[in-house]
Amino acid sequence: MREFYPLLVIGAVLGVLSVIFVFAYACIKNKKEAIGFDRAMKDGELIKRLLKYAKPYAGSFVFVGLCMVFSIAYDIVSPLLIGYIEGMVKGDFALTRLFIIVGVYAGILLISLASTYFQAIVLQKTGQKILSRLREDLFTHIESLSHAQLNSIPVGKLVTRVTNDTNAISMLFTNILVNLIKNCFVIVGVLVAMLCINYELTLMVLCFVPFVVLFTVVFRKFSRRAYRKVKDGTTDINTFLSENLSGMKITQIFNREDKKMSEFSEKNLRLASAKQRQIFVFGIFRPVVYMLYISSVLCLLFLGGKGYIDDVSFLGQTLTSEIIVTFYMYISKFFNPIQSLAEQFNWLQSAFASAEKIFTVMDTEPTVVDEEGAEELESVRGEIEFRDVWFSYVDGEWVLKGVSFKVNANDTVAFVGATGSGKTTILSLICRNYDIQKGQILIDGTDIKKIKIASLRKHFGQMLQDVFLFSGTVRSNIVLRDDIPDEEVRRACDYVNASTFIDKLEGGLDSPVRERGNNFSAGQRQLLSFARTVVHKPSVMILDEATANIDTESEALIQDSLGKMMNIGTMLIVAHRLSTIRNADNIIVLSHGEIVEQGTHKKLLETKGQYSRLYELQAHRERIEGAKV
Repeated sequence: MREFYPLLVIGAVLGVLSVIFVFAYACIKNKKEAIGFDRAMKDGELIKRLLKYAKPYAGSFVFVGLCMVFSIAYDIVSPLLIGYIEGMVKGDFALTRLFIIVGVYAGILLISLASTYFQAIVLQKTGQKILSRLREDLFTHIESLSHAQLNSIPVGKLVTRVTNDTNAISMLFTNILVNLIKNCFVIVGVLVAMLCINYELTLMVLCFVPFVVLFTVVFRKFSRRAYRKVKDGTTDINTFLSENLSGMKITQIFNREDKKMSEFSEKNLRLASAKQRQIFVFGIFRPVVYMLYISSVLCLLFLGGKGYIDDVSFLGQTLTSEIIVTFYMYISKFFNPIQSLAEQFNWLQSAFASAEKIFTVMDTEPTVVDEEGAEELESVRGEIEFRDVWFSYVDGEWVLKGVSFKVNANDTVAFVGATGSGKTTILSLICRNYDIQKGQILIDGTDIKKIKIASLRKHFGQMLQDVFLFSGTVRSNIVLRDDIPDEEVRRACDYVNASTFIDKLEGGLDSPVRERGNNFSAGQRQLLSFARTVVHKPSVMILDEATANIDTESEALIQDSLGKMMNIGTMLIVAHRLSTIRNADNIIVLSHGEIVEQGTHKKLLETKGQYSRLYELQAHRERIEGAKV
């Protein structure tokens, strides 16, 4: 009995570990929400959708499959050759045969290495093509979302979807799926080979499989939770950085660096903690699987050595030194794929989690879309009419209440009112940035919902108070990637007085523009916005408080530019300075989402109503400020 003590010790250790793992498994709540695994899409659905992206590259995957066959053949055949060499060395040794076997082994190894190389190259190229297509589709879909939808999703989350999550899916095609399939075939192939050689030792190895299955199930539960917490932590970090790096100037102005640093440290530590838990989980699993491998090797050596030395046969099987050598190599090739299989399965789940997040964004239906039968708008006279328009951003909280007015073609109409009165909302509705709940908006007598959105917006030029410039050059920010000749660009710059500062720049139109145009003043950015609008030849121009925050140096240039642009076509203005709209054909005064007055500047002053009071108040304030200067 004592001679079997080593086997009993191994069994006892595995039993204790099994009890510990089962207890740990039971301690975690089984609810998916409790472990942060809140996936709603099934794996089958995700695979089906992902395969649509892989389908155009089916030929590449077939080639990879052929390469995989040669790689698997090496894993199956090489132990047999080593065992044969062992038997030849102890028996009828012949140097010529040894050279032949070594040559065969080297040939199989070289073929396997070459297959692995070409497999990796093809997979990487194919994976990057799939990744590029997926990113393009995702970005295109994000572009189709309405303003309300984009406002409700943090920019950092969208950045994470387009970058981190697509990278996880790239790993799925370049590594995970292929290795999962390869490891499954290797395990089956090795098992079949072992059964053919010696089923006694194969049964011994299979005794460890239940423990592998148990430890893998427990590991999956812990690793799944760890993966999700890491992903959530990464998303939080990206969201925080996206917002706070853009608003860093405000942080510095109000001396809130320490506060923001504290918030970032908290999120950073949370992510670090999640990564440490992930490392800890793998730090437990890998040694346990390695322990199973070593235990199986010890049992092999014990049973093999005992059978070989004592010349004992079991179930008619005789153990020889070549069988022991062959099994030693097969055990390694049996347990390594099992360990990889468990880890890759969790990477697969991680990739599926990323795929679900991406497809959740892609499944978000745009709330502002072309209606069936929508038509192209070839030309626009500029006649705009609101008929009893009601609109709210939040259900029940009306921003516009039965607004009705008409803008004649080529007229300049200004909207005036307190903050929150609905001025900017009206301008956004005309371009269908949002859809109204009730009423009708007409362009040249046609309901804007019957016009294709892209076609509608093509005829509008929007100039906002907060001008957004992209990283690039002055030219690229004016033409916005359209193919517009330099002569037209320069003509537009001259027309809106932007040439007064562009010509002074060292590179002219090729001068660099830093992020958000922070190397230009507010007035210069506004003039670039005017040039951008004019060069695209809109029929209707929209200015949303475009003169609110301009510097004194640029004010005269901008006022002159506005005077010129009023002659291009219909112009709609949300005015902060009432003195800038005295020449408007119609001024509409809003209060709490309703029109309270409208008319010319002169007529409204004579009425002595709300507009007259606002104008007198601003004039009085300007006189006081002028006296101080």
